[in-house]
Amino acid sequence: MSKNIIDEPEVIPETLRECDQWVCWREEERDGKPTKIPVTPGAGGFASSTEPETWASFEAALDYTETAHADGVGFVFTDDDPIVGVDLDDCRDPETGDVDDAALDIIERLDSYTEVSPSGTGYHVLIRGELPDGRNRRGSIELYDTARFFTVTGDHVERAPTCVARRQDALRAIHREYVQDTERDTASESEQRGGANDRAPMTGAAGVDVDLEDEDLLEKARNASNGEKFERLWNGNTAGYDSQSEADMALCCLLAFWTGGDRTQMDHLFRQSGLLREKWDEVHYADGSTYGEKTIERAIATTSEFYDPDAGDDTADEIPATSSPDVGAADSERSRAYLAEKNQILSNRVDELEATLTEKTERIDALEAEVKRLTDELSTRGQEEEEECQGEHAATTSENSSESESSSLLGRLFGGRSK
Repeated sequence: MSKNIIDEPEVIPETLRECDQWVCWREEERDGKPTKIPVTPGAGGFASSTEPETWASFEAALDYTETAHADGVGFVFTDDDPIVGVDLDDCRDPETGDVDDAALDIIERLDSYTEVSPSGTGYHVLIRGELPDGRNRRGSIELYDTARFFTVTGDHVERAPTCVARRQDALRAIHREYVQDTERDTASESEQRGGANDRAPMTGAAGVDVDLEDEDLLEKARNASNGEKFERLWNGNTAGYDSQSEADMALCCLLAFWTGGDRTQMDHLFRQSGLLREKWDEVHYADGSTYGEKTIERAIATTSEFYDPDAGDDTADEIPATSSPDVGAADSERSRAYLAEKNQILSNRVDELEATLTEKTERIDALEAEVKRLTDELSTRGQEEEEECQGEHAATTSENSSESESSSLLGRLFGGRSK
């Protein structure tokens, strides 16, 4: 992909340009696919959608795209702003400009700033509002409002508004109709899970297509010998785990077993569980992988055996003890993998805590300096006011003394005459 230089910066809504929430991105190949890696403007290091110190102003990000280290700019969504991004993928023919009916319907109803994505095959719509609770992705439609960044091209769609409009009612309706609706197109989903493109081979993935609908899969998982454990994790109960990250890993291992290592279905199911949190979609790795993607990848690599629907009813509803997807299984190889994963999680947590401690220490130092400055200022101001009052008092005393002396003199001069 060629560099995405914004020739007319003023086309970007001022609402976005005035925010210091900009990063750059460069395209790199990951797992054979082009991936946009967030980059810190000026520094060139890996940027994070949850670390403000890696962001910059719009102007700084734009200037950095003129170097060889960045291909374009991106806007970071946070909890502190009301901006919501609607990502519509694979809905536009880059040669003819033809648009899918669903994407056209969404764009027209949102009626806000819209631009063509860097690939030319999709659209990005930016609005002001609050993202409804529930899932935020279905098929080629994704909604973001925090801890993610949106590539910004400036390729504004003609006839679309040039401002970021508030569209809460439209957002709520679109979320309900296009994203939250749990009625699944069985034929389409089955085709996707069976397709070679969407089910890329991975280390340890099963060679059997399980092809179970969500409800059937969940029923089997709950009725298995370790169904009680699955139910606890599914409901978001992390009891027995040192951290939620370990609970996430445990549930993903169970899902890996029941889905046959189908990453797409694992992600789809995990998003319905009580363990889902914002961290799932945060980019946590230098290669651009999100926390959720890496957790799924490791869970599949850790799971040595998968559910085989052709094995017969005797084994269909029960996970054999030797192939249980529990991360704490006795199998030595998987135990080593689990311990390595746990050590990595603990190491990452230590790094996070140290970074937080450093940040808080710097904040405390800054606050203490500010308190000292204000205290000194108040002290100086109090001293000046006291000196001023003393000066006024002295002047008043002198004036009164003068008046008294004048009265006395007049009394002596004219007192006798008045009698």
